[in-house]
Amino acid sequence: MMKMTLRQVMASVDGHAAPGAVMDEGTEVTSAVTDSRLAQSGSLFVAIAGEHVDGHDYVDAAARNGAVAALVQHAVPDAGIAQIIVEDGVAALGELAKANLRMRRNGAAPFTVIGITGSVGKTTTKDLLKALLSTLGETVAPVGSFNNEIGLPLTALEVGEGTRYLVAEMGANHLGEIAHLTTIAPPDIAIVLKVGVAHLGEFGSVEHIAQAKSEIVRGLLNDGVTVLNADDARVARMQDIAPGKVVWFGIEHAQAHECDSYVAADDISLDDLGHPVFTLVSEAGVEQRVKLGITGRHNIMNALAAASVARLEGMPLEHIAAVLNSVHAISAHRMAVSVVQEGDVRFTLIDDSFNANPDSMRAGIDGMMSWHAGDATQPTRVAVLGAMLELGGDETRAHHDIGIYAAQSGADVVIAVGGGNDPHLNALARDLADGARTAMDADAVFCVDTTDEADGIVRDLGRTHADMVVLLKGSHASGLSSLATRWNEERA
Repeated sequence: MMKMTLRQVMASVDGHAAPGAVMDEGTEVTSAVTDSRLAQSGSLFVAIAGEHVDGHDYVDAAARNGAVAALVQHAVPDAGIAQIIVEDGVAALGELAKANLRMRRNGAAPFTVIGITGSVGKTTTKDLLKALLSTLGETVAPVGSFNNEIGLPLTALEVGEGTRYLVAEMGANHLGEIAHLTTIAPPDIAIVLKVGVAHLGEFGSVEHIAQAKSEIVRGLLNDGVTVLNADDARVARMQDIAPGKVVWFGIEHAQAHECDSYVAADDISLDDLGHPVFTLVSEAGVEQRVKLGITGRHNIMNALAAASVARLEGMPLEHIAAVLNSVHAISAHRMAVSVVQEGDVRFTLIDDSFNANPDSMRAGIDGMMSWHAGDATQPTRVAVLGAMLELGGDETRAHHDIGIYAAQSGADVVIAVGGGNDPHLNALARDLADGARTAMDADAVFCVDTTDEADGIVRDLGRTHADMVVLLKGSHASGLSSLATRWNEERA
């Protein structure tokens, strides 16, 4: 965080000191947190009143951990800490982040904000881009998938005097959300990855989703650069609203655009572990062979998007390829591969359980099917699939179709997992299982309500199948990430 006094904080958020509170307005704030457990000496604790947890109940805990002040919507008695009262804690957090970035931009050293949006791939692209840009200068990027009106400001508040790059994920469930995020962190470079059907139930139509994603382009700074997926027609049309230079990436169509800059992938294959191998090419005719250290053909597009920005920042293709080849660890629960062993049960786990929509479900299934696909003896492939949320009226058909896709792709076993006592999630799991049964042996399809039941089935299968690969994929609410955590505690 940039150096900021409590006086400057109050001015930034249009707040005032709590009546009767003792405050040294010259006290310096060195970080901002919304979790009292993360507070330390010099922290500003922002008390957010959430649906289930009210941060105002933890002001005293933040003080005990070293926080010097708290942003609150109402005074907290006997908290033992200076308090700044604001009308809305979330809005104040955004205003504070704006002020922090404004101060950084006013510094002498160059500073660049890269915004990323898309229905799928944001977090992996962020991880790859951070790995690339970190070789050029100090790079701040969100932990996990901090991409909303709380997560993005918290990330922006990590920017300090020495920060060269801020990589900002921008997600949305409704129109206008990304536009709002761009007012907090106006991007110099905007990446649009894909327009899919994630959150279709909230948006109402794919065209509304495209409109929402285009808000990041409209939010660019005046001389900003737009980085677009040439293989997605809805994304490609965003060139019409780009304020300046457009850079393209893709597999099929990047080279078809008449432009000064593109990167593309050619000569694509997958190794036995599902790692993409391809030739990275540019409009300059330069080529470099790349073997990604992460699993899944779909990650080629994420790598191309990250490579596009790295080239804009002057990184040669040879350097880009070397970094992409070296990245093996990305954010948790995203196509993470491990070997699980307990007693006589041993299997390979592909953990993609962070979240799910129809596009990412298919990509995850494809990744599982590529595992040792060229071997004479194929592993037993088990797809453990949870529900996909926010799909609106299409949710029954979407789950049925994913079940069919898993079966037709060649999964040996499909386990559809519901949500315990949640009848909605359980119904969606049944829809998925019903779809799978139309295209494969019904005895190889299981439908269960809980992760414990899924755990038992996988362990039983592991006792009779020496070579087995298991995919975990579902929306966060399905709880499959907890199953991944449990299994990874038994890693070989």
